Amino acid sequence: MEFLVRTRLTRPESATDEQVAELMAAEKARGNELMDAGVIKRLWRVPGEWGSWVLYEAPDATAVHEALTSLPLWKWMKVEVHPLARHPFDRN
Repeated sequence: MEFLVRTRLTRPESATDEQVAELMAAEKARGNELMDAGVIKRLWRVPGEWGSWVLYEAPDATAVHEALTSLPLWKWMKVEVHPLARHPFDRN
């Protein structure tokens, strides 16, 4: 099942540049693991924002939740999850 996930990040005022750099490196590493596992299928940056749209593939919403909460930046994220269904006019 596919899920389109919108994430928006908010950096706490108390976060240092060093903490942000460490979390971003850890986020990239975890994201690569999820991509290698086929959980993250596509990833898009939202221009002008600290956030993204991500296409996840997982058996169910619980698996998507587990993947999201495994991300190091999870605690700074606001997340919207949209389950997707095939459109009858889709030619792919």
